[in-house]
Amino acid sequence: MLTMLLPALRLLIALSLLTGVLYPAFVLVAARLAFPDQANGSLIERDGLVVGSRLIGQPFASPRWFSSRPSATGAHPYDARASSGSNLGPTSPALLDAVRQRVDGWRAGSTAPRAVPIDLVTSSASGLDPHLSPAAAMFQVERVAAARGLDPARVRVLVGRHVEPRTFGVLGEQRVNVLELNLALDALR
Repeated sequence: MLTMLLPALRLLIALSLLTGVLYPAFVLVAARLAFPDQANGSLIERDGLVVGSRLIGQPFASPRWFSSRPSATGAHPYDARASSGSNLGPTSPALLDAVRQRVDGWRAGSTAPRAVPIDLVTSSASGLDPHLSPAAAMFQVERVAAARGLDPARVRVLVGRHVEPRTFGVLGEQRVNVLELNLALDALR
């Protein structure tokens, strides 16, 4: 019996070292060499301080900022430890009520009764999406410009400069990173 257990134990230890230590260490080193920014969280720094990540949304409540998509992470919006969707289906009364309330909130703060872009009233699958559609960013231009005393045309140009193309020209949709847009908004003089 012992002659059968020893080779199995050696194999278990060898495979544990290979798959649990060596392979993850190789992947970590390779990622840091090939993609240093992404491997370290795609952090954005201003004046030596980390202000956020390009990959995780954050709440912006003031009318002076472009608002992010709603977060589905529960009591603490954009908490990466609680990443998940709401798990509410399209016929869920709770989802419909939440979307109606958000639409009403956006319409109350809008200067013109127009359609509210869907990404301003629904969360993403992860609940952490840092991007908005260009239409959702443009929808907020008047509010942000008025709150900052800026010409709306100037803010529209800024939004246009921050529209990211589809990945490889075909994957996904055009998008605007809200944190990067808000940081650029701060830099306007």
